[in-house]
Formats: sequence, structure tokens, C-alpha cells
Amino acid sequence: MNTITLIALIAPSVIVAITFHEAAHGFVAFRLGDRTAFERGRLTLNPLKHIDPVGTILLPAALLLLNVGFVFGYAKPVPVNPNALRNPKRDMVLVAAAGPAMNLLLALVSFLLIFPVALLSPGTARLALFALQASIAINLTLAIFNMLPLPPLDGGKVAIGLLPDVLAKPLAGVGRYGFLILILVLFIAPVIAKRSGSSFDAFDWLVGRPVSAVMGLVDHAAGDRANPSP
Repeated sequence: MNTITLIALIAPSVIVAITFHEAAHGFVAFRLGDRTAFERGRLTLNPLKHIDPVGTILLPAALLLLNVGFVFGYAKPVPVNPNALRNPKRDMVLVAAAGPAMNLLLALVSFLLIFPVALLSPGTARLALFALQASIAINLTLAIFNMLPLPPLDGGKVAIGLLPDVLAKPLAGVGRYGFLILILVLFIAPVIAKRSGSSFDAFDWLVGRPVSAVMGLVDHAAGDRANPSP
């Protein structure tokens, strides 16, 4: 499969996964009393409202072209005003969890679509099955990664909302360094480890292996239909 075909099959799943993830945050916040996303035009499934040129397009494309073993991206965060929520501490947990929950739902829908795809012509079915598998893997990756308990990831916000204040406040304070920690642990540390002759791949341990385990179950459940070779 050439690179252009590969990007054409995977890109829609990345855009849908990220767009629906952000829209889910905004929709749940709106239902719980916060109109910020609605007033700023972000309560929509229009991907143009959510796409970040670097995080949604350039980063996933670069990872795909570099063949690093995973595809990852992000969108412009939907604005949420915790003070506008009816019950800020509880409702922020629901708002934060909505994005990963949406990705799990999209992964489930993609899995269910594997079965009727067998009705298509062989060539079309192989391409469709590859795209659906990519959708499952991408959505699982986003769901698991975002639920890591480190702010400003969704999992960090969920943890802050669920933990007692004595633990929640220090964790919230880590938020300002969250992205720096992620870059150091997920990207810089593996390079340093490799140059020193050792192996360290936190992304694979925390996200890659769980996704691979689930994809193995998907392949087993779908049988030969889940093993296209375009």
C-alpha cells in the first residue's frame, strides 16, 4: 500500500476521532450548564472548528511517514468554564470523561461495521476493513492516552475531581508542567535510552500494549474479515 493511499484511509479516522472527542466535551458541558463552547461556535461536529494545523494534520502525518509505530494527534481544546457548571467538581469529571468515552463509542461502532463490510466487493472490502481497523486503533489510542491521570489530560481532570482535596490540589499543580512531562517521558527519554544502549518506551507500555491486546481480540472476533491485505 503506497503512502498516499495509507494517509487517505487513515486521515478521516483521525479527523473524526478528534472532532467527536472535542465536541463531546462541549456537549456535556452545555448540558451541565456551561454555554462557553456553544457561544464560541465550538458545539459542532464541523472539523474545521476543531482542527489544529499542527496537532490534527502535521503531527499525525509526520508520525505516519516516519513509521514510528503509532499515530497520535490533538485538536484545539473546547473551552469549558468550570464555574458555570451546576456542580463544578462533579461535572468536570463528566465533561473530561466525555471525550474518551466518545472515542470508545466510535471504536465500538467501527468494530460493528466490520461485519457488513464483507458484503462489498473483495477489493473494496479489504480497503474498508483496513480503514475500520485503523479507526478502532486510533480511537482506542486516544481514549487510553487521554485517560492517563496526568493533567492537563482528561484522565488528570477526572482524577482531580475524584480525589480528596489533599491529593487533588498537588495533582492540579502538576498541570502547568503536564505537557513538558509528556514530551520528556514519551519522546525524549526513549531517544536517550536508545543512545545509551537500553530500552524505554513508556507510550508502548501505557498505551501501545493495551491497544494491541484489544486489537488482537478484534481480529479474533472478526475472523478472516479483520485481516485485510490491500
